Amino acid sequence: MNNSVAVTPEIVAEHGLSPSEYQRVLEIMGRTPNITELGIFSVMWSEHCSYKSSKKWLKTLPTKAPWVICGPGENAGVVDLGDGQAAIFKMESHNHPSFIEPYQGAATGVGGILRDVFTMGARPVANLNALRFGAADHPKTRHLVAGVVAGVGGYGNCVGVPTVGGEVQFHPSYNGNILVNAMTIGLADTDKIFYSEASGVGNPVVYVGSKTGRDGIHGATMASAEFSEDSEEKRPTVQVGDPFTEKLLIEACLELMATDAIVAIQDMGAAGLTSSSFEMASKGGLGVELDLDKVPVRETGMTAYEIMLSESQERMLMVLQPGKEGVAKAVFDKWELDFAVIGVLTDTGRMVLKKDGAVVADLPIDPLAQAAPEYDRPWVPGTKQPLLAANDVPAKAWPEALKALVGGPDGCSRRWVWEQYDHMVMGDTVQRPGGDAAVIRIHGSKKGLAATSDVNPRYVAADAVEGGKQAVAEAWRNLTAVGATPLAITDNMNFGNPERPEIMGQFVEACQGMSEACIALDFPVVSGNVSLYNETNGQGILPTPTIGGVGLLPEVEKSVGIAFTAPGEALVLIGGPGTHLGQSLYLYALFGRSEGAPPPVDLAAERRNGDFVRGLIRDGRVSACHDLSDGGLLVAAAEMAMASGIGAALAVEGADLHARLFGEDQGRYLLAVADAAAVLAAAEAAGVPAQRLGETGGDALAVNGEAVALADLKAAHEAWFPAYMA
Repeated sequence: MNNSVAVTPEIVAEHGLSPSEYQRVLEIMGRTPNITELGIFSVMWSEHCSYKSSKKWLKTLPTKAPWVICGPGENAGVVDLGDGQAAIFKMESHNHPSFIEPYQGAATGVGGILRDVFTMGARPVANLNALRFGAADHPKTRHLVAGVVAGVGGYGNCVGVPTVGGEVQFHPSYNGNILVNAMTIGLADTDKIFYSEASGVGNPVVYVGSKTGRDGIHGATMASAEFSEDSEEKRPTVQVGDPFTEKLLIEACLELMATDAIVAIQDMGAAGLTSSSFEMASKGGLGVELDLDKVPVRETGMTAYEIMLSESQERMLMVLQPGKEGVAKAVFDKWELDFAVIGVLTDTGRMVLKKDGAVVADLPIDPLAQAAPEYDRPWVPGTKQPLLAANDVPAKAWPEALKALVGGPDGCSRRWVWEQYDHMVMGDTVQRPGGDAAVIRIHGSKKGLAATSDVNPRYVAADAVEGGKQAVAEAWRNLTAVGATPLAITDNMNFGNPERPEIMGQFVEACQGMSEACIALDFPVVSGNVSLYNETNGQGILPTPTIGGVGLLPEVEKSVGIAFTAPGEALVLIGGPGTHLGQSLYLYALFGRSEGAPPPVDLAAERRNGDFVRGLIRDGRVSACHDLSDGGLLVAAAEMAMASGIGAALAVEGADLHARLFGEDQGRYLLAVADAAAVLAAAEAAGVPAQRLGETGGDALAVNGEAVALADLKAAHEAWFPAYMA
């Protein structure tokens, strides 16, 4: 669109601005905006960029701890690892683009999150992803799984960063709106962290990376609206990624960061050149003047509107020290990337855009960046489902139930997915996908990082407070189960339409539960992303606040995995017996029922039990550990046995055996230990519930004398995904 296009009420509506929001635009501008200015307001005030529905509640999350260097508000969160090192990480969604164009949507999701991390001076060392698809029997699901997995692997593998963990779930609520949440962790020196706040009137503003094209225009706006029947027509709003250029961009940026040339740096993500320039100038309280004729473009006749709103990938914006342009240009020339001085910082507090010698846009920066609407949307508390007694759930013979759980879409091996990802590149992966958390060595040291991603959307739908609490607690438990000290989380808040009070209620209550858990577990939120309007034709997804957790291992060699390491070891259950089948995998996968309250989370018990288990692992008294989650005790035992090829015999007493075996009570771990008596005595002294349940050995999994061959379980576990994708 060029500036001769008249701004009509229809055009305003097409840009996703409400009449009241447009009235605010008129007040800020003091005149009618031209089409370029309207486009800039539209993307900056989109839900995707401004968080206008969620800001109020995000501010209630705990974000501080002595080890937090930088919390929310920058490109990514930063935590201190000691020894002058920091971990920088964030999770972000690419949901709408991945539904429309699964390969490129997922690939550019990975590319975007990588840029968020290396723009702060970190070398990316690990990627994770959380993927949610529709029902396995839905006609589009197989195509979407194939495209998304190929896109995640294609980009991550080419850029040379290992994809080490994540999750894949199927549920009919995602039939018309899948979720693709990508997470990256990077490492940096604490004295070499880069921020986005511009400073220095007269300093040059520099564009680097790939050329700007017409792909991804209005991607942020598209991500801020519901889907309808015409979602396929939105393909032009999906960006196209080039991982090889991104690899060059990582190396060039890190090389330049080793000099003193950079004042501020920001990646061009959602809303491209618009958001990056506005955010940098706003944080620094400055103005900026850009000459759009100097922006490297790959298509002829691009208008100011297109250049400012394009979301072409692999691009960064920098403010340099004056006189350092030559140094910077030499670096980007060496890596064969575009480099252009496109503007200058001013003291006017305004953004002035020039093209063909004329001013094509003139906007006040702070009112636009800081006066973005902030809504306190009406919300209603969710209807809490009553507790479901164990005898309200049918008891199925456990061998048959277990085979169905580990061999169905919800509980089967995800090997088909993660074998398409290079999880060993860089040579520092210590624990590969398939366990509770991924573990990577911090290169050149004895320390390690653990990382995981978790949420149970069925729990959140049934009780958003408990579900939000549980998602944080399970991420904490996953890190603890490998021996790591949990440090902080990043979150990806995926919800439906916030203009519906019941959906807004899910968001508010999930934040409440998450906040409680973060405080109790010393596990603050340092970064994140909100993705709303995940609906199609008025049908919302299950509320899905994905939690990405990062933890530290002082000695990476002391980490443990889920695989049994030897026969003849005792199996010890930490935490109480299984009683809770409400919202369980057993109930859902075997009987198609999503009923009852989710298992309650006792945060004090969670903390006590987890700290105890971590201490045992650090003392070398545990050879294998698995946290109990989906499928309860028996699924955990089966996964430990299948991962090792070593069987186990359990003696489980009490009424309601199906609840004992498959109940999803929280705060529990299954340990394999050499000296059970010592562990039980230590547990008693610490006030931690613990009981010996059996021992490892043989080639079957047995409960109370009845056995199922490990080979049969493993065959069922490994078969579903390849057969489905074939």
